[in-house]
Amino acid sequence: MVEQKKESGPALKTVDDNPVPERQAAVNMESLEAENLRLRETLSRVRQESSKALRRFSREEELKPYQAELIRMQQYLETTGTRMIILFEGRDAAGKGGTIRRVTRYMNEKHYRVVALGKPTEHERTQWFFQRYVQQFPRGGEVVLFDRSWYNRAMVEPVFGFCSDEEYGNFMLGVSGFEKDLVRQGTILIKLYFSVTKKEQMRRFERRKSDPLRQWKLSEVDLQAQERWDDFTNVKYEMLRRTHTTHAPWTIIRSNDKHRARLNAIKMILNSVPYKRFNPELDFVPDPEVLVSGSRELEIMEAQRLKMGKFTH
Repeated sequence: MVEQKKESGPALKTVDDNPVPERQAAVNMESLEAENLRLRETLSRVRQESSKALRRFSREEELKPYQAELIRMQQYLETTGTRMIILFEGRDAAGKGGTIRRVTRYMNEKHYRVVALGKPTEHERTQWFFQRYVQQFPRGGEVVLFDRSWYNRAMVEPVFGFCSDEEYGNFMLGVSGFEKDLVRQGTILIKLYFSVTKKEQMRRFERRKSDPLRQWKLSEVDLQAQERWDDFTNVKYEMLRRTHTTHAPWTIIRSNDKHRARLNAIKMILNSVPYKRFNPELDFVPDPEVLVSGSRELEIMEAQRLKMGKFTH
C-alpha cells in the first residue's frame, strides 16, 4: 500500500524572517522626519538669503545711473577747476561711511579724497583749530569728502568733554565766517547730517557686536552713544541753530533706510553742481521724507520741545 505524503501548511514566519521590524520602522520614520525638517529649514534659509541678495543687487543697480552722473559731475569740476567739499556728519551708525563708499565707488580716484582725521596730536592742539582741516582742502577740480569734520567741536567734543566751554564758544562764533569766506572764494560746500532714530541705532550696534566683519566699527565712544542720546540731540539743535546759514546750509538725511538715504544724498550732491546731465530723464528730485532742510529740522525740533518738553530727534 502506497504511503500518502502529508501536505504541509505554510511555514510560520519567525522574527528573523521580517525584513523591517516595527521598532526599526519607527526609528527610520523619526530619522526621515528629522531630515525632512532639516531640509525645509535649509531651503527656507537659502530662500531668505537669495531674497536678500536679490534685493541688495536691485538696490545697487538703482544707484548706478546716479553714480554715472557723479562721474559726469566730476568731469565738470575738473574742466572748470572747481573745488568741492562734502561734510558727512551725524550720530554713530547713522550710515555716513556706507554713503561715502557709494558716492565714490566709480569716481576717478585721482580727483577725490576721503578724509577721516583722528585724534589731534599735541602739536596740532597748539595750532589754529581749523588748520589741520585746511591742510586737507581740495585743489582745483578735486572733491574732498570729510567723514566727520570740524563739526566734531560742535558735537562729539562738548558731549565727551574733549574741549573746554571757551573752545566750544569760540568755534561756534567763528565757523560761519570761516565757511562764508570758503564759499565766497569759489568752493562748493555741502553739509550733510545723517539722522537715525535711537531704536535703529541700537539695532545697528547689536549687529556690530555679533558680526565679526563689523566689530571693528564699534568703539568706546559708540557704546556710550545711547546713554548720551539726549546730550547729542541738544548739541545737534545748537549746531543747526547757529551754523545753518544761507551760504552754508545744512541738509538732514533721514537714514533709517540706508538705501533711500544713499540715493537721496547722491541726488542732493548732483543738484549742487550746474553740470550737464548725462541722463536728463533720471529723477533728480529728492524724497521730502528723506531729505529735510536744516531750517525745517529746526522747526520740527522746536515743535517737539513745545509739545513734549524735550527733543526726540
